[in-house]
Amino acid sequence: MEHLSDELLIESYYTANDLNLSPDFISLIEEEIHRRSLSHKIKCIKSS
Repeated sequence: MEHLSDELLIESYYTANDLNLSPDFISLIEEEIHRRSLSHKIKCIKSS
């Protein structure tokens, strides 16, 4: 994932959530977002 631009990483996060992809995959994206300190660019999407 380190080859993705920040913008594409954030877009991938939203798309993965919209498509209800594997929670494990979404977690990997979230880890990379946090590693890059981009957490402020996403809003919580988790449904209860």
